[in-house]
Amino acid sequence: MCIISNAMKGDLGVEIISDSLKGKRVLYLVTGGIAAVDSVKVSRELRRHGAEINCMMTSDAKKIISELALSWGSKAEVISDWNHEMTQLNEYDVLLVAPATRNTIAKHINGIIDSPLMMALSAAKGNKTPILFVPSMHDDLFNDSVTKSLIEKIQDDYSRVLVEESIEGRRKQPSAENIVAETSNFVNSFRKNRKKIVVTLGATKQNIDSVRSIINYSTGRTGWDLCEYFHRMGHNVICLIGNTTTSPSFTLKDVRIKEKPDEMLSLCLNIAKNEKPDVWIHSAAVLDYVPISIEGKKSSGEKTWNIQLVESKKHLKELIPYTENTIRIGFKLETDDSEINLIKKSRNILDKYSLTAVVANLINETNQNKGKRCRLIFPDGRIEDIESNLMLAVAIERIISTFS
Repeated sequence: MCIISNAMKGDLGVEIISDSLKGKRVLYLVTGGIAAVDSVKVSRELRRHGAEINCMMTSDAKKIISELALSWGSKAEVISDWNHEMTQLNEYDVLLVAPATRNTIAKHINGIIDSPLMMALSAAKGNKTPILFVPSMHDDLFNDSVTKSLIEKIQDDYSRVLVEESIEGRRKQPSAENIVAETSNFVNSFRKNRKKIVVTLGATKQNIDSVRSIINYSTGRTGWDLCEYFHRMGHNVICLIGNTTTSPSFTLKDVRIKEKPDEMLSLCLNIAKNEKPDVWIHSAAVLDYVPISIEGKKSSGEKTWNIQLVESKKHLKELIPYTENTIRIGFKLETDDSEINLIKKSRNILDKYSLTAVVANLINETNQNKGKRCRLIFPDGRIEDIESNLMLAVAIERIISTFS
């Protein structure tokens, strides 16, 4: 993810990489699992997304990591004992319990309040404040029927559980990036106008014989950055990917792979007809031309190979009948062209494919670390200059969140 502009920076101790938790008060609760050693990483990751943090620890957690370390990571005072004011019960936007021991979950379900941390959980439950529990334990304990029952009981509209897949006989705590992404998604899912969004990304390829193929160029980085930001902002994101050379920074829930242009189109049509998304972001680089036919393997040693190509189906055009009343963002990339011609071509596809906006950029802009990254072009003639992938994500999310 590109670093946010200086104007949006607020915490000089970390690099601010998104505003998905900006203005959100997070109460970070650390209990006595061994994964408490990762609490500094988690607290710093929360700050990278703009969170305002308060922290609480159990007495067992203090045996694993010091209050001083967590205070440094969170840039906040750590509460572990009772006091007469109990300001830790002030209103929060979300509570994060990581690690969440089985003992903590069981006491919370049964209404046991024997520490400030347990009182904070009870108060949050009464206030319907979102709570994310992140248990980590050995498989023999996790697979115990009692544990399974506890995890089932604790989940409701305002309580979620984030569990990692089993590795080496243990349910290890997910990465700090995964934990904070899920925290952001959960708290922001209560915002108005959360949408189901399809993002196509990466390159597409097509065989020219049984062992060779042609492919266009796209790392998929822009698409991944958009998917990540929309997920953090509480939307339901479907990532429809082709061939990519980059990966997301955390685990996205719904990733579907179709590398051939016709297969990607078929999946898009199926999603449009049956899942009815609210938003389409077409950042994938789809081949404009594909081979007419494929006949076995071309023998090596021949001096020339004439390949006949035919124009492929335009995904934007094919989806028009099934995307009425949706937001549709197209992408236009040009190489040796002027900005004037790029804008003209972008406006043409705005009208031709009934798009909400077009992301237009020149090839030399895609590799820049600063300066203009692209521009967002609207049907009413407005042009918004964009300096980074994050600024692009913020601009598109603003369109999405105001659409009803």
